[in-house]
Amino acid sequence: MAKDKKLVEAITSMDEDFAQWYTDVVKKAELCDYASVKGCMVIKPAGYAIWENIQHELDRRFKETGVQNVYMPIFIPESLLEKEKDHVEGFAPEVAWVTHGGLEPLQERLCVRPTSETLFCDFYAKDIHSYRDLPKVYNQWCSVVRWEKTTRPFLRSREFLWQEGHTAHATAEEAEARTIQMLNLYADFCEQVLAIPVIRGQKTDKEKFAGAEATYTIESLMHDGKALQSGTSHNFGDGFAKAFCIQYAAKDNTLQYVHQTSWGMTTRMIGAIIMVHGDNNGLVLPPRIAPTQVVIVPIQQQKEGVLDKAFELRDVLSNFRVKVDDSDKSPGWKFSESEMRGIPVRVEIGPRDIENNEAVLVRRDTHEKITVSLDEIEAKVSELLDTIQNDMLERARAHRDSHTYVATAYDEFVKTINEKPGFVKAMWCGDQACEDKIKEDTAATSRCMPFAQENLSDKCVCCGKPAKKMVYWGRAY
Repeated sequence: MAKDKKLVEAITSMDEDFAQWYTDVVKKAELCDYASVKGCMVIKPAGYAIWENIQHELDRRFKETGVQNVYMPIFIPESLLEKEKDHVEGFAPEVAWVTHGGLEPLQERLCVRPTSETLFCDFYAKDIHSYRDLPKVYNQWCSVVRWEKTTRPFLRSREFLWQEGHTAHATAEEAEARTIQMLNLYADFCEQVLAIPVIRGQKTDKEKFAGAEATYTIESLMHDGKALQSGTSHNFGDGFAKAFCIQYAAKDNTLQYVHQTSWGMTTRMIGAIIMVHGDNNGLVLPPRIAPTQVVIVPIQQQKEGVLDKAFELRDVLSNFRVKVDDSDKSPGWKFSESEMRGIPVRVEIGPRDIENNEAVLVRRDTHEKITVSLDEIEAKVSELLDTIQNDMLERARAHRDSHTYVATAYDEFVKTINEKPGFVKAMWCGDQACEDKIKEDTAATSRCMPFAQENLSDKCVCCGKPAKKMVYWGRAY
């Protein structure tokens, strides 16, 4: 039995050291490994399968709104990157440069794509001529490179996978509508598929994307009380269009600048899934994103008929992502392994179960065991997966809500940030100086100005001047 527990004993308790717990889960569940290139990661099959499910589900939702996929080059000429001043300044510290092609120095440095606004703008300037060419609603799935100083698997790496949408519209109203539409799509995806509740809102000017007119965000809360920016949608207005001269002939034959948006979600969402739902036994995956939703573990599989029945059950449950663990490991080891990997439902079937025409279903999230008739197992598994999905969302929401606090005075705000990990709701005057002071004093940042505003007081929590917005504050990844 000691051997069977070896997998879970290898995980540091999250209460003892949350950062080490996270690393242990990532490695023991074989989601990724460190690469020879410092700050980069090898995404292993178990981790990539989660990303494939994220990609598949998001891509389907994108296309339902009229999005088309394209692909842009990985290299950006330096002269192109510098066309939009605020944009290049925002990314300059993280840019990786190519200076040689083979043995020859390049005449112009090439930036390795940190994001693709400039490439899309360059393309749109050549491709958009008339109002009939609009809107352009494009997305690309790719990797990007940002030379981060401090890295952590999935959460922050020098190369990561993402999707980036880039759209061009005839009017400011259309661009704003698309910006909000995509933010809501991300929010619904997080809650309905990843079982992660989010706060929807707008970033302050200090925190918005470099070159954007407005940045909207969804913010989620991890188990340790830190915030994670989980998806962003940017309204660029016509700033990039003016820098890159993206104009179209309107119906009245006047030349007009297009209005643009950009929106993205990354592999850091795998980190969010781990930190919102995981426990001291490993991963806990929401059924709708789990690569394997059901694992069948035959008990005493060497006995006649047991493996046959296990594979027969697999066929019965073929509407789900199901597998049979017919390895020669002990049942206890298989149980630990399936828990480590976060498989939502385990089906246990042995000689006595077969004799009684039943099986045992075990929930990964609560460890509850349910005995069901084999005649009803497909319906019961379907029902159980839906229950697990909903319960995981509600537990995450309850955790977030119980770790969201209100502060109306500055000493109360600082004390809460320092002593109670989570979100702190407080009023703000709109002055960046107060944002800077809060960050300097507490290491907390403004996470968002939520769409659902509350009037907690009339005064800014920091300076006492008249308040303009209620803001969610917190320390973040």
